[in-house]
Amino acid sequence: MAGEPGRRTIVAAFGGNAITRANELGTNAEQLANVRVMCEEVLPLIAAGHRLVIIHGNGPQVGALALQAEAGRALGVADQPFDVLGAMTQGQIGYLIQQTLGDLLMQARAELPASLLDASGAPPAVASVVTQVLVDPNDAAFQNPTKPIGPFYDREVAEKLAAEKGWTVVRDADRGWRRVVPSPQPIEVIEARAIRALIGTGTIVIAGGGGGIPVVRGPDGHLSGVEAVIDKDLAAERLAALVDADTLMLLTGVRRVALDFGTPSQRDVAVMTLAEARRYLDEGQFPPGSMGPKIRAAVRFIEDGGREAIVTAPEALADALLGNDGTRIVPATS
Repeated sequence: MAGEPGRRTIVAAFGGNAITRANELGTNAEQLANVRVMCEEVLPLIAAGHRLVIIHGNGPQVGALALQAEAGRALGVADQPFDVLGAMTQGQIGYLIQQTLGDLLMQARAELPASLLDASGAPPAVASVVTQVLVDPNDAAFQNPTKPIGPFYDREVAEKLAAEKGWTVVRDADRGWRRVVPSPQPIEVIEARAIRALIGTGTIVIAGGGGGIPVVRGPDGHLSGVEAVIDKDLAAERLAALVDADTLMLLTGVRRVALDFGTPSQRDVAVMTLAEARRYLDEGQFPPGSMGPKIRAAVRFIEDGGREAIVTAPEALADALLGNDGTRIVPATS
């Protein structure tokens, strides 16, 4: 799919906080308003003829589902495993995005290039794909769960739940005790072939929500879900490589990546080569809990043959694609 002059296949990864923002309750109205902003930000990419896959985070949403499950337990409502909660959020958020983006495209169809419209004058279709991501059951992460999920508990309740359900619980800052799950490396996107086929029809695809639903393959070849969280940016890289994307866009809260962040020598970076990105990671420039996963995903994408990875804020997305904003990670400078 790569290689058509002027037209790119782009995988754009948004965070879950783009959908439920800080200090919001996460009501449907709030999420719809935020999704509309997100969709307006990608509209110029579609209008320019680029093929687009949208990946979204789900942290706030899956956390809310975990709280609902906690409240439902007292009413006799059966718990669902964490992989099923992740699938629920893919449906929830995918629905909001595909409906909103579909409406915006319909409203804008008079301004869209004729090449994007079908014989009836309809704009590109938008579809969500519930996405499973294969992980290794022997991944070291399963021996060292680190990703906090769900509500906070006091120590007594946390230890009771750990004993009843086999959970690992840890003290999380000063807010109480929390369940932690593994964060294994993504190996394969199970639905990559279907997603690639949809891209080929011109469909705008929403996939890999929350990093995908983690699954393992048994000796008989059957898949089964596991309770884990895959890093969304690493999952986006895997999908981008598997669908032969030209560009991986990793969206965050800042317009450009900074070196020596928080010091008097802090400086933004417009272009970073693969070799430089590797060196900065080795030097500890990008902490694991913030910019680190994005730069690591960018490095893997270039190593896998990608043309460029871009780290920027959602509002700078269109300008960054033109090279006028954001940080571009490239194989080498010419």
